[in-house]
Amino acid sequence: MKILILNGSAHRNGSVSKMLKEIRNNIPESNSVEEINVYDLHFAPCTGCMKCRSTGTCCMQHDDAHNFAEKIKDADALVIGSPTYWGNMNGYLKMLFDRIVPVLMGESKKGLPIPMQKGKKAAIAISCTTPFPFNIIAGQTTKNKRALKEILKYSGYKTVGTMVMPGTKMHNDISDRLGKKAKKIAKRISKN
Repeated sequence: MKILILNGSAHRNGSVSKMLKEIRNNIPESNSVEEINVYDLHFAPCTGCMKCRSTGTCCMQHDDAHNFAEKIKDADALVIGSPTYWGNMNGYLKMLFDRIVPVLMGESKKGLPIPMQKGKKAAIAISCTTPFPFNIIAGQTTKNKRALKEILKYSGYKTVGTMVMPGTKMHNDISDRLGKKAKKIAKRISKN
């Protein structure tokens, strides 16, 4: 099974990176795992031309967004990690999703979404500096999770697990509870 891990954090040793590492370390070695940090990619933002709706391909000059789109096509499962910025995924991760729309979702003649990754599995890892329970009361991690789940749902993915780490300003180590959650996610994401 090919599993693609997308780290949407600029912090290489931050909370999101630690959660993704914990998931990866629990994925059986019989699987092929590739990790990509969105900050290692170089791509221009979507211009909203909508040409991809009719062609199925982004018409912008070839860049890392095109390369990443091919990796999405080839992968059997996707694990996304994102810090929470203003109650959502960070801007650079969102910019990547905007660019790879034609690989994730097609569109019917009536404008209804057609999932292009139907039957594939996904998992989410989210962090935020807001401590529990204020991360929920203020809608920080809940809105980030909702945005990522919406992208995955309309792309055809089945979300098999979510890890949330609030209060990272005070601590960003993997707790025993999160470690157990990572093991469950790794098991689910790698199961045929």
